[in-house]
Amino acid sequence: MVVGIADIKEKSDGKPFLDAEKGFDLGKIETTADIIIPSDPLKRVVGQVEAVELAATAAAQHRHILIVGPPGTGKSMIAQALALHLPLPSEEIRVVHNPQNPERPVVEVFNREQVIKETEKHESAEGELIDPKAVPVNVAERLGYKCMNCGTYSGPKERLCPKCAKPKSAQMGSAANNPFGDLLGGLVEVTLGQLAEKERVTTTRKRYGKEEVVVYERAGDMIMVLDQKTLEKRREMEKISPSKVLVPLERKTFVLSTGASQTELLGDVRHDPYGSHPNLGTPPYERVVAGAIHEAHQGVLFIDELPHLGHYQRFILTAMQERRFPITGRNPQSAGASVRVDNVPCNFIFVGACNIQDLEHVLSPLRSRIIGSGYEVLVEVTMPDDDRNRAKLAQFMAQEIMFDGKIPHATRDTVKALVEEAHSRASRIDKAENSLTLRLRELGGLIRTAGDIAITTKSEFILPEHIKLALKRSKTIEEQIKDKYGSYQRGVASDMTGAQKATSPYHYWNQEFYDDKRGYE
Repeated sequence: MVVGIADIKEKSDGKPFLDAEKGFDLGKIETTADIIIPSDPLKRVVGQVEAVELAATAAAQHRHILIVGPPGTGKSMIAQALALHLPLPSEEIRVVHNPQNPERPVVEVFNREQVIKETEKHESAEGELIDPKAVPVNVAERLGYKCMNCGTYSGPKERLCPKCAKPKSAQMGSAANNPFGDLLGGLVEVTLGQLAEKERVTTTRKRYGKEEVVVYERAGDMIMVLDQKTLEKRREMEKISPSKVLVPLERKTFVLSTGASQTELLGDVRHDPYGSHPNLGTPPYERVVAGAIHEAHQGVLFIDELPHLGHYQRFILTAMQERRFPITGRNPQSAGASVRVDNVPCNFIFVGACNIQDLEHVLSPLRSRIIGSGYEVLVEVTMPDDDRNRAKLAQFMAQEIMFDGKIPHATRDTVKALVEEAHSRASRIDKAENSLTLRLRELGGLIRTAGDIAITTKSEFILPEHIKLALKRSKTIEEQIKDKYGSYQRGVASDMTGAQKATSPYHYWNQEFYDDKRGYE
């Protein structure tokens, strides 16, 4: 079992767990179960020393950050780890009905203490649930729990008594004598029965020598009793303008908004075919939907592949500057188009990520804002091949196995095989000598593939031969085509039908048309 750094420091056999932060020789590993997984998520990020330091600073100082680098180098992991370093949100955002102008709901912000007090107040106004047999007989009959004929108790949804098969109330009994019963059948009976069943009964009772008003309400198979104090609290609550929780107090501090649409990012007001009709329509405040920028309030808003957001980047910029952003209906044909909620808080830490080639498509004012109140960092693609970094790579392997949860641990020789593969990829892909690759997503895929092979072969551990076989199975399609046909172009040519060959002289790699210049004339 892999444990966290805050957990046991010594195994039952007396040997200590290995801590990559302090460094260790790979020869000390028996299996990856010997390696500590740090409880701090930032310490689980391998090789990105500068990026991790800046992320910790951004969390402490509320700074924005732009992370640039190739896929699979830990950009998303850094953003998630940053969010876990933030304190829990302390504010709840609500949108409140505005009786003077319903289409301009107002925003109220409640702190944690206020939310807790209000929750307690709501709970105290809920009343007490009791068994229908514990209430006065006439109340149980009027609420539809007790049959007036045989005295049997049953659920209020049952129109007829399950024991005597007669209507449970006098009103339902009168339906049987209705002269139009043969025409309307059970319709009259059901309608009269529904009228007979009351949702609540108000009466009085004596308690501690005093008479007080008490209300009995149907609550499924139980009955809720509201005494005078509870009723007074309910009346107080009814005086308060109705509201809707837009951003709850208990929420995650990490909001992923990669590829979000305009409404997902900025919020919206749902359409109602009845508009704001007082009797038929849904009130405007209930139709307001928070955007990702609002849900990230007091947390992290993470957008990967930032340039793909296009011109919406300017809205992010505005939200970062103002720390508030209005919510309005985005569809001009919607009934919500006339609704607007101003000054909705969105005080978030922005973490953007992109590849190097896409950096020029990040909006210049947005980059200026990040630089002015945050950091830009270029992630590493390799790290020096030394004992400390080899230990970190072993920790990475232990992490991947633990987080996957479906594959066994790896042996010492398997860890060494993975390190050698990391060394080979650093030399082959990034032309870096004496280094280890930090393109860890591909290495993670290799570990899982090897783990799956271990499972299918019923091996107790992931072994070096599983890594070798996984290297063949984890090749990209392009690599597989090259191995089979010699080149990607030959693979494409061999896969073409006769009709495609006859009509596609542009495929100059097809030997049949290699000398055909028709496509270029």
